[in-house]
Amino acid sequence: MTDLDLAKATWFKSSHSGNGGTCVEIAPDCPGIVPVRDSKNPHQPALLFPTTAFATFITAVKNGHFGAV
Repeated sequence: MTDLDLAKATWFKSSHSGNGGTCVEIAPDCPGIVPVRDSKNPHQPALLFPTTAFATFITAVKNGHFGAV
């Protein structure tokens, strides 16, 4: 396994995010994984999710499986 250099990743947050600073950001340009980090603590470790698991999670959110979020 090789180390993933997230310092070079391009991070994005949702266009639905406000300016409150309580957002998560993702770096979708990492093959096979989706790193997720806290926008107010960007130097803390990111959570890494397999691309398929992240896609399943996003689909579940869009379909209302977690209630109103």
